[in-house]
Amino acid sequence: MYKVKGKEYPCCTSVTMGIIGGKWKSVILIHLIDSPLRYNELRKLIPTVTERTLSLQLKKLEEDGVISRKVYTTKPPLKVEYALTDFGKTLIPILISIAEWGDFVVENYSDKKNN
Repeated sequence: MYKVKGKEYPCCTSVTMGIIGGKWKSVILIHLIDSPLRYNELRKLIPTVTERTLSLQLKKLEEDGVISRKVYTTKPPLKVEYALTDFGKTLIPILISIAEWGDFVVENYSDKKNN
């Protein structure tokens, strides 16, 4: 067993999947690779995610130290920006590999009737 940030995992793969697994975390992270984004910018880039789910996933990623949340309060309206942390940036090669593998699957194994 491995213990990371108070959570126990049976193997190293489960550590990775515990941090970036699920339907939306990797999608959020792939959008944050190039630059920090505001909440509404993420909503526009991922239109099929609900507001509640996006908020919850952002909180979990922040709790795990993968992203940071910066609040700008100097002038209204309130501005909140999300960015990869240095720890989160270590995931970039993995995220790119996942995206490339997805492209490979779509190109080689997708249902040709839908294309």
